[in-house]
Amino acid sequence: MIYLPILFIIAFCILFYFFQEKFIFLNGKKLNKNYQYQFLYSFKELFIKAKDNTLINAVHFKLENPKGIILFCHGNKGNLTKWGNRVSYLLDYNYEVILFDYRNYGKSVGAFNEQKMYQDAMQVYQYVNTMYSEDKIVVYGYSIGCTFATKIAEKYKPKHLVLESPFYSLKKAVQKAFFLAPTFLLKYKFKTHTFFKNVQVPICIFQGKKDRVTPIKGAKKLFQLNNNPVNSFITLQEATHHNIRTFKLYKQKLQEIL
Repeated sequence: MIYLPILFIIAFCILFYFFQEKFIFLNGKKLNKNYQYQFLYSFKELFIKAKDNTLINAVHFKLENPKGIILFCHGNKGNLTKWGNRVSYLLDYNYEVILFDYRNYGKSVGAFNEQKMYQDAMQVYQYVNTMYSEDKIVVYGYSIGCTFATKIAEKYKPKHLVLESPFYSLKKAVQKAFFLAPTFLLKYKFKTHTFFKNVQVPICIFQGKKDRVTPIKGAKKLFQLNNNPVNSFITLQEATHHNIRTFKLYKQKLQEIL
């Protein structure tokens, strides 16, 4: 009987290691390549070739006379069928929007791989840069998408980096969600903080004080790593992880940025 707790811990660690993608990447149902998207606004569907020839699916919401374009890196839950309508409000700021599915999400193919996912994000940025100069590109990340957005802004020089509900690192986020999790077994690091400190373009972080998924403490710790005086940290007192975009202060600040 004395060995049961040890056996339980070992079994839990094994399950955690081999099934961690199931709780990190909530990618939902895969989509057939011929699946037809239906969004409220005019868009163009794209397949962008990654460095390993993997095809990354994206949608580009277009406007007639835009001021620029927002490259949006979405959260870990759901594919473009969800996020396409979720981010359409950004068109109201007279910016086009392009967003993409991470590999193994939606129509995007390829196995989950942290380094290749970073490369994919940068390939999408390079595609956007063929249409727009960098001073007209805003990179926007939400939740886990903040890591990809920050990685892009570390390497390139977009007009602005906007982060909504970022986490310091995946390890810190998992520890907050479940303090007993054996985080030493994580195959994915997503160290937003290592990229963040090297970003040389203006950064704005939007963080809800009532966020229980990526708490404000981690976002503030992240913000302190980059001392660019033009950076801003916007706290929304009543906001959670999911409703920041509904608040007046968010809309006002985003209007200033865009």
